[in-house]
Amino acid sequence: MTMRRAAFAFGALACAGAISVACGSSSDDAGAPLDGGTDGDISDSHADVSPIADSSLPAPKIPHVIVIVMENHSFDTYFGRYCTAPAGSNPACTTGPSCCEAAPDVDPNGVAPTTLDDAQNGGRDPNHTQACELSEMNDGGMDRYTMGASCSNAENFAVAAPDGVAKPYLDLASQNALADRYFQPIVGQSSSNDMYFAAANWVFTDNAYEPAATGHGCSDPFVQTITYTGKTTVADVLIDAGVSFRYYAMGFDAMYAVPYTACPSPPPDCQISAPTLPCTYDPGDVPFEYYQQFQNNHALMKDYDDDFVPAVANGTLPAVSFLKAVTYRNEHPGYGDTISKGVTFSTGVVTMIQNSPIYAKNTLILITWDEGGGFFDHVTPPGPSSIDNQPYGTRVPLLAIGKFAKKNYVSHVVMEHSSIVKFLEENFLGKTGQLGMRDTVVNGIDDLLSE
Repeated sequence: MTMRRAAFAFGALACAGAISVACGSSSDDAGAPLDGGTDGDISDSHADVSPIADSSLPAPKIPHVIVIVMENHSFDTYFGRYCTAPAGSNPACTTGPSCCEAAPDVDPNGVAPTTLDDAQNGGRDPNHTQACELSEMNDGGMDRYTMGASCSNAENFAVAAPDGVAKPYLDLASQNALADRYFQPIVGQSSSNDMYFAAANWVFTDNAYEPAATGHGCSDPFVQTITYTGKTTVADVLIDAGVSFRYYAMGFDAMYAVPYTACPSPPPDCQISAPTLPCTYDPGDVPFEYYQQFQNNHALMKDYDDDFVPAVANGTLPAVSFLKAVTYRNEHPGYGDTISKGVTFSTGVVTMIQNSPIYAKNTLILITWDEGGGFFDHVTPPGPSSIDNQPYGTRVPLLAIGKFAKKNYVSHVVMEHSSIVKFLEENFLGKTGQLGMRDTVVNGIDDLLSE
């Protein structure tokens, strides 16, 4: 996402419970009838169920799936010096770093990359609005990220050193499976891309809206809020079939522990020490919060520290878990946010599961990034989707980790966030295309998985 304007407690008051031109919901280019959302708890339309409650469903090959969504880095930024095949060589092999393309030594303008480290990441948040990136992508030329567009900047071409801050991800790739043709599903900012995890379809562009859920005033009190009613997400399909689902967000409980018109105190290790982004929970990072059946629904929306960690220890994980760290721990560029804190979060989850006597042998972990964050990537995306005609953005990494993942494997199959939706349908329901959107046409993630 692009960091929204700072909103301290007094800013939250501006939109507390309001439905207005500035903060409320309306009918507009989001493409669906909208109504004003409530900020109190709604009745739980999805009861808590066991991991797989419907005995008529086929037994899932993979009983537990955890999806970790990090922020705003292209494939080249992290894996550009892990992969060693020449840029543009399109290797057909699939074993190890020699089977994926390195970032070029210079971009099409002759600009060499800066080294992506914690200081560089925290010092600048590249422009990654759709208008900017379409200009930089230049109809697939990928040649205006460093110069030639109004938002070009030489620091948009940044690549982590192979022994630098991203090394734990490179180590995970060497031990598991990596997708090198996994694209963000739409050009532009985080929220629009996150929606594909829920709906496998275009919902809105950029960070056009915040959900009308508790916490929206602590991220940007000036953005319109929105609630979608009568819309089906992949979580609905799973839950209605008896497959348990939870979304675990860091900082969720802290947001709900304070009065609605206030924002929680920042954690002591958040660098800006303010009760706003990047230190606090942002419902705009959670695609399911935009839908009425999930908005402020404490049966399905859970806290990472208070709920996910104990669930792993107690053996009570649902079949499907989505995980989101608070912004300063999800690698989002700018505002002093470090990659190291994000790596500590994501690899900590991996270690927790690998050390679990309950979940180590029956869980697949997927780590991906919501979008490329305005950073250069040298691979031209595919053409617009035939389903919603929206343009694909840059590649982002996808790692498949655990017993069910191939080892030291590089997949060249074209995928995107809707591919994860398709996989969840196939694994737990035995059939795909349940949403009738991109899940009907995209490739699944099967190529990353062992037989």
